[in-house]
Amino acid sequence: MEKGYLAILLHGHLPFVRHPEHEDSLEENWLYEAITEVYIPLLLAMEELVADGIDFRISFSLTPTLASMLRDPFLQSRYLRKIGRLIELAEKEIKRTEGQSHIQPLAQMYHQRFCQVREAFLNRYHRDVVAGFQRLQELGKVEIVASAATHGFLPLLSVDPLAAREQVRVGVRHYEAIFGRSPKGFWLPECGYYPGAGELLAEHGIRFTILETHGVTHAEPRPRYGVHAPIQCPSGPAVFGRDPDCSKQVWSSVEGYPGDPDYREFYRDIAYERDVDYLTPHVHEHGLRIDSGIKYYRVTGKTEDKQVYVPKWAERKAEIHAGDFLSHRERQIEYLASVMDRKPIVVAPYDAELFGHWWYEGPLWLKHLLRKLAREQNTIRSVTFSEYLAEYPHNQSATPAASSWGHKGFNEVWLSGSNDWIYRHLHQAALQMEELSDLSGRADGVKQRALHQARRELLLAQSSDWPFMIHSGAMAEYATARIKLHLQRFQRLAREIEANAIDEAWLSATEDQDNIFVANVLATA
Repeated sequence: MEKGYLAILLHGHLPFVRHPEHEDSLEENWLYEAITEVYIPLLLAMEELVADGIDFRISFSLTPTLASMLRDPFLQSRYLRKIGRLIELAEKEIKRTEGQSHIQPLAQMYHQRFCQVREAFLNRYHRDVVAGFQRLQELGKVEIVASAATHGFLPLLSVDPLAAREQVRVGVRHYEAIFGRSPKGFWLPECGYYPGAGELLAEHGIRFTILETHGVTHAEPRPRYGVHAPIQCPSGPAVFGRDPDCSKQVWSSVEGYPGDPDYREFYRDIAYERDVDYLTPHVHEHGLRIDSGIKYYRVTGKTEDKQVYVPKWAERKAEIHAGDFLSHRERQIEYLASVMDRKPIVVAPYDAELFGHWWYEGPLWLKHLLRKLAREQNTIRSVTFSEYLAEYPHNQSATPAASSWGHKGFNEVWLSGSNDWIYRHLHQAALQMEELSDLSGRADGVKQRALHQARRELLLAQSSDWPFMIHSGAMAEYATARIKLHLQRFQRLAREIEANAIDEAWLSATEDQDNIFVANVLATA
């Protein structure tokens, strides 16, 4: 009989990026890389465990923006074009590296991987990657939790309570439309918690969420068991806290596993080492170099002289690190169980993109970990949050502290000197949307479409990704342009709705570009 539990959650999210107006969208590659390197490899790893009879549990959040893109026929078609080009590039590399005994097997490895991913995308998942996760949820191996409509950072949007409520309401409705069931859990974007968030979650039937460590340890009153048992908000939902040791072992640039010398080096990609003429048509139409995912070197150490990647060494290291992680958790659980009146739970949430994109061996490490949990020890068992609450439905009542998992733990990343200009426009638009919503009951077909599109544009403008990008300096120009574009579209729609003079041709074109959320998900009645 186990003495405690491990709850792993992978947070799957990307901002909504869909550019049919461009033949070759640079930003759409974020999705295509994620499908190839993260989501299909993770699905294949979990399906292998199912086939081998391994009993495991893992939780995922698939945000509405990510799920919508994964299910979009237009983006699915573009992805097939992208993966086809990668296969062609790998074939060129196999020919180019003839006689290079250390490099050519790697080119062959990538060719095999790309072909495997395309085969799974087409024939196993029939282009719908979300359906793969849904099947695992129906098997009871995966719990998928809901999230906010466009990953809006709720602590700052809550200046207008209805703006935060819409992010949650639409996120829950979207989950129900896709998975045919109500969500039990909800991922607060960026783990952003503020006073009142618990009531908002309870209003929408949510039973639990996950916070950064100090959101729980600084709760009032102080939790008896820290982050190793959930606390119960006065409004009802349970709150689980992230275990800091799990985070350090995986994420830390100094102590974390991904920095091991035997793992693949992320920053050495052939896209920056071959002539543009050779790479064409595998570069952007404007000549910009884009990561191909074909990388021949390992981390090696803090040196520019990188050594060739050896897959067998990396695979062995992934198994060793899975055992090391489990060993730490066993000792942790042994101690916690001796001082608690219930089985402790260790909560390990991570960004999904760490597993396969930033850390190439991440899915392999996870597969080894889940296999070892099931077969090599009896101290700790993997569990979903719902399963834990079913066993322990009554927990200490406490009010969580304001918190996030951003730098310094609060709101600084999303509200700084570089991006604070955003919020007066978002708040004003949210107030306008409330006024427009009063017209819904008496709106005709075209006006109702315009109201729905106005709501889409506002939600898209509220994404936490844009202020994050601006603050970090990465893709800041694109993020700024996206905020302005969605607010400009919102303002035009608002003017046309109020004047009862809607340009239907322009509305149709806008609906085609920003096509997230079907009308039933957006409807307020």
